[in-house]
Amino acid sequence: MMSREIREIVIGAVTISALLLILVFMNARHDLSGPATGNALSLVGKFNKVDGLVEGSEVRLGGIKIGQVSDMALDSAYRAVVTFNVDTVVGLPLDTSAAIHTDGLFGSKFVVLEPGAEEAVLKSGDEITLTQDAVVVSDLLELIISEGKVAQAKAKSGAKSKSE
Repeated sequence: MMSREIREIVIGAVTISALLLILVFMNARHDLSGPATGNALSLVGKFNKVDGLVEGSEVRLGGIKIGQVSDMALDSAYRAVVTFNVDTVVGLPLDTSAAIHTDGLFGSKFVVLEPGAEEAVLKSGDEITLTQDAVVVSDLLELIISEGKVAQAKAKSGAKSKSE
């Protein structure tokens, strides 16, 4: 029979090995999730607001990750110039649009591409001209609250005019 110390050492070694195996698997999985370095198409989109979007954010098409944001800068007109790399296997039409969405109500931001109907496809370095800015949740909540206040004011004024 194994002594208690040997059993604890074996259990500890098995646990550490299992954790290391999980970490290796997660890292390998992460490496496979983006476009390969040699198979990336670099595209640019200009946005007025990119609140919450960061380098490394996902680029999705049909809900599937096909790339990631590689760089963000300001142009001379103070617009956000977002550069992202997408897999070259995905042939994107020239009239493709790009929008910034949020994963859930308070989740991370990502770029969504919607392919158009053009026959010709985008090449590396091309700009996507049809863009939609990020929706800032606080702005949206402020709009909802102000609309609610207007509705309450109308309801109060309507109730006063009926009672008179």
